[in-house]
Amino acid sequence: MKTITAIVIDDELSARNVLSNLLSRTNKNIEVITTCSNLEEGVEQIKKFKPDVVFLDVQMPNYAGYEIVRFFDVINFEIIFVTAFNHYAIKAFELNAIDYLVKPIERSKLDSTVEKIEVKLKQKSALTDYNSLLKSIKEKDFNKIVIPELGDRRIVNLSDILAIQAEGAYSKLLLKGNKTIIASKNLKHFEEILPKDASFFRAHRTWIVNLDHVELLNKTAQTITMSDQTVKVKISRTRIEAFQKKLSSNSLN
Repeated sequence: MKTITAIVIDDELSARNVLSNLLSRTNKNIEVITTCSNLEEGVEQIKKFKPDVVFLDVQMPNYAGYEIVRFFDVINFEIIFVTAFNHYAIKAFELNAIDYLVKPIERSKLDSTVEKIEVKLKQKSALTDYNSLLKSIKEKDFNKIVIPELGDRRIVNLSDILAIQAEGAYSKLLLKGNKTIIASKNLKHFEEILPKDASFFRAHRTWIVNLDHVELLNKTAQTITMSDQTVKVKISRTRIEAFQKKLSSNSLN
């Protein structure tokens, strides 16, 4: 699981420090990227850093924590309310299925809460994949791929991919418009999931190229120049013949 990024918003410095310290001691991969003393500052930092989860004190000056919905058209991060409310008020959180922590925060309850966050974030990723699949089937559009990007999922048109380069356990996707995506999957993953009839070719142990974007093959230098002229791809000498055959076949289609 990727590192979960968090922001803590509480008007009490000691409360911010305690929660940040407790989160650092969990056995979960969670990082507090910043803390804020009021909701207005917190909103600015949320928009800047786009965290996975916000730990939000309920009672604060100027704005109560639950008023955060006033500042966002869409809440695309998890919210964990932190409260000193009595048990009767807490019932409102439970009835509305809202996650919360009670001050003073118990370590075991915090661990359980972070586990819930992990599950929810995984479900979001799965939902992205599932919705993309349903859309492809419905529209008979098999020209898109879900990229497991670092910390997120992104849907990319296959035609926008110039080449894919191995980066250890990761892969770098070079896209049209001089754009780059770092994917949390190795090159073998993409070789296996790319449609067999798509215009992709494994040119080298560290490269997959999109034949539709090939501009020039230099056999002597063992390089392929892609259509935007800035991307040069390695090709193994033993793959040159197969590459030329695939390129010719692709140009006839």
